[in-house]
Amino acid sequence: MSGVGKSTVLAELAGRGYATVDTDDDGWIEVIDGEPLWREPLIKALLDRPRSAPLFVQGTVANQWHFYDRFDAIVLLSAPIDVLLQRIDRRTNNPFGKSAQERAQILADIAEVEPLLRQAATHEVSTDRPLAEVVETVAGIQRSLADRSTDHVI
Repeated sequence: MSGVGKSTVLAELAGRGYATVDTDDDGWIEVIDGEPLWREPLIKALLDRPRSAPLFVQGTVANQWHFYDRFDAIVLLSAPIDVLLQRIDRRTNNPFGKSAQERAQILADIAEVEPLLRQAATHEVSTDRPLAEVVETVAGIQRSLADRSTDHVI
């Protein structure tokens, strides 16, 4: 969901030394019939790479469910609508959500897409609290799963 803090949390995790991939960047997404989708061969290759440390992957696309079984945890970041809209108003690193049409799309996504994401999530973390607390909660989820084999968190 736009404005929930996905990129901010991911950047903070990277700053703490975790391996991270923001699939909103660097060609991970292709648009087919107006729908942003993960480039599946790239995501598969990313997840197939041997690694010695956990990987946090950020993204919200319609075909992400194809990879759910490859992740130890699926974390939904959420926040109240008023918090999301305030963040979108204030942010300078992403122009999405500034127009009335884009805001309507965000509200529609919250109503239609967020419930689907919630159903698939293994954890939900509210981001309407200090960033350090949110990041520690997400990192704690990974630490609690450290005995699993894949060490991938979406």
